[in-house]
Amino acid sequence: MPTAAIEHAVRRVIDDMHANLGQELTIDEMARTAMFSKFHFTRVFRDVTGTSPGRFLSALRLQEAKRLLLETDFSVADISSQVGYSSVGTFSSRFKSCVGVSPSLFRTMGGFVPELVEGRPAPGHDPARATLRGQVRFREDRSPGHCFVGLFPTPVPQGRPVRCSVLDGPGPFELTGVPVGSWYVLVHSVPYGHEHLPSGTDHKDVVSVGRYGPVTVRTDTLLMPADIALRPLDAHDPPVLMALLDMRTNALETVAG
Repeated sequence: MPTAAIEHAVRRVIDDMHANLGQELTIDEMARTAMFSKFHFTRVFRDVTGTSPGRFLSALRLQEAKRLLLETDFSVADISSQVGYSSVGTFSSRFKSCVGVSPSLFRTMGGFVPELVEGRPAPGHDPARATLRGQVRFREDRSPGHCFVGLFPTPVPQGRPVRCSVLDGPGPFELTGVPVGSWYVLVHSVPYGHEHLPSGTDHKDVVSVGRYGPVTVRTDTLLMPADIALRPLDAHDPPVLMALLDMRTNALETVAG
């Protein structure tokens, strides 16, 4: 378990990332900010956040791009430059891969998608399937709402989930057809009445998140139930990059990709 001193050091680095999203930050510079050796820093950063410093910085840049697309009239090219990309083509490709839609469509759709599309497992995954069941619950200090439950290959909620479901509120969930591999269950929720807030655009006070995993699925595996308690989104949490379904339409259509 990371100590308070380690978490504070990682927070200093994350604050520095936020302040320099348009600049190139090297691992050496981040390690100096944390006051650790480069190799020790990379390990403790992953222990605290669940992902590498480079991936975390990339996620923050795309999170800021999402905010700028929704809250400003800047062009996609201007936004890509502001968040540290020298090529608008590279930015647009990375954005679509992580968020699920192109920057222009994200802006047009107001930060949501009309449907949730599941991704395909990476080549080489065994075709065997399992079912993962579990329970989503809210802490007493959190306000309940619709819950997105997604299965991802990393602790960062980006790209197409391998499997996903949307719950009307806290309670049981079931993800069927889970392929062999190692996966994370990631949950995102905002309170009822706040469905207009797109994911990952900095509304930390109302967003609740939860994580379970890694879950290792092997042939003929019987998976233990996943108990996921939702908590406030913290500065150490990677931002939610994927665009979610607009629950105001009250229409869920999950399509296999």
